[in-house]
Amino acid sequence: MTVLVAVRCPHCQSSEVVRHGKSTNGKQRFRCLEPECPYQTFSLNSAYPGRNREVKQQIVEMTLNGSGVRDIARVLRISTSTVIRELKKTLTSNPLTKSY
Repeated sequence: MTVLVAVRCPHCQSSEVVRHGKSTNGKQRFRCLEPECPYQTFSLNSAYPGRNREVKQQIVEMTLNGSGVRDIARVLRISTSTVIRELKKTLTSNPLTKSY
């Protein structure tokens, strides 16, 4: 039995996507054929969980609930530098945290 999965580019949401070999860890790579796409290749499942949007959102939520950096890294199974980098991004992008 064959199952078809519709693949869309995560950057430009184009459906013009072709298979483009495999990465070094064996995951299928895809290539976006849209000329205006900012990225050419991508994979559907990243190898590192710290790249997922859900994990990044959990970092912010756990920080607001009082969890420390090392605790967040241990629970989400990511590095402490990933936690710190994400917190710095949210600190600079949130207009409510800027002091005048």
